[in-house]
Amino acid sequence: MLNDPVKERWDSRTEFSSCGEVRLDQGEEMQKQAVREIVCLRRALKSGENAELKVTHPTVEGDPIREYYRLTPQGRLEVYTDSTDDHNSDQKWSFAECYTPEWLAEIPCDR
Repeated sequence: MLNDPVKERWDSRTEFSSCGEVRLDQGEEMQKQAVREIVCLRRALKSGENAELKVTHPTVEGDPIREYYRLTPQGRLEVYTDSTDDHNSDQKWSFAECYTPEWLAEIPCDR
């Protein structure tokens, strides 16, 4: 993939403390399969520290999507999504912040 600014931003980031990696199979839910990892993120949120978690899950067709959740010391959640192996997508990286998944609903989003 040439010149993907989101991937470049991911590659040049300052790494945070790792909460591990989760690999979900078709139909598995984050809040059931990653209890320990979610607790790690919540602990970082409460203590004002940073943390990262990598989650891989399949598309309906079975292609892997990788999401990287980064909790900043300010309590903001950054989500980097790597869709480069999803043959039915634009095959690019994307970025969102201040997204609160239901399994980490306590994260405040300052606007």
